[in-house]
Amino acid sequence: MITLPEMGFHIVLYEPEIPANTGNIGRLCIGTGSKLHIIQPCKFLITDKALKRAGLDYWEHLDLSLHKNWEEIFEFCPLERIFFCTTKCEHNYLNEHYKPGDAFVFGPESRGLPQTLLDKYPDRLITIPMHPIIRSINLANSVAIILYEAIRQICYAA
Repeated sequence: MITLPEMGFHIVLYEPEIPANTGNIGRLCIGTGSKLHIIQPCKFLITDKALKRAGLDYWEHLDLSLHKNWEEIFEFCPLERIFFCTTKCEHNYLNEHYKPGDAFVFGPESRGLPQTLLDKYPDRLITIPMHPIIRSINLANSVAIILYEAIRQICYAA
């Protein structure tokens, strides 16, 4: 097994709706040494069985913080290191240069991040290219794609 160095990434879920996605993302955070932040309200309880099942028996190791609003992100990460992940932009996530401690913000499964937030920070938006036949890919998959690109850039760039 290859062990990752501590990079201090922050995964921020804005009002998540599907417990299994959040559980999978929690497990991913544990596996990458990242911290999970949930901006409330959630559409489920943190004690939900589906959430724990997706996170398996690792959930107790999760570094988890609950927040009342998205502005609390600025308490642990400066704006220039926050990336708002959305399908509503043209800026490819592969064109960014990530650093340890970066924060990646993802919206709820059914609607994504609020348009007011996207309009406020247009230069902080990133997207994953995809075929136009779908609106988006699974939230947990999106987190994995972007998080592992950041890890690749920092640990394995030639």
